[in-house]
Amino acid sequence: MLKIGVMASGGGSNFKAIIDHIGEGDLEAQCKFLITNNGTCGAVAHAQEYGIPVYHISGKTHPVVAEYEAALLDVIDRYDIDLLILAGYMKALPVSIVRRLPDRILNIHPSLLPKFGGKGFWGIHVHEAVIAAHEKESGPTVHLVSEEIDKGRILAQVKVPVLEDDTPEVLAARVLVQEHNLYWKTIRDYAAQL
Repeated sequence: MLKIGVMASGGGSNFKAIIDHIGEGDLEAQCKFLITNNGTCGAVAHAQEYGIPVYHISGKTHPVVAEYEAALLDVIDRYDIDLLILAGYMKALPVSIVRRLPDRILNIHPSLLPKFGGKGFWGIHVHEAVIAAHEKESGPTVHLVSEEIDKGRILAQVKVPVLEDDTPEVLAARVLVQEHNLYWKTIRDYAAQL
């Protein structure tokens, strides 16, 4: 059975969608842990609801960079996971983690990469930029994590129309619906190739 670990910083809706699909039998996997850099985020509540171990590892808990990286690696190594899933993790991963799990870290991004990716393009900022650029479509991208932010190999995308009267919040909500459908399927399909 596929063993995954998840990292999240926010509300955790993508994390919850993945866990729900595991529970429904759509995704044959076990979630071994949640790592968060925000101990009070919604993802923590979801993990606790499902009995998934939670590790709060951040600059606050580990102010020395080397200790922060060591703490992350300790959790990842302890559980011997097949894939590490970033589900709204709002911090760049240390290179040491990317190198420890080559081609085994997946991320979901709320635009059609390579457009609107990289430094500064996260959360609502992505949707603001899409609307400001007068794009006709947007949508989520699932990609492998590489040493450069949002530059890893694209595994899957879904196109979503950008409507004339869209606000960033309305567009974000439309894209998020597709994220919840796309991410678990991409994890399943990618894991089948491992």
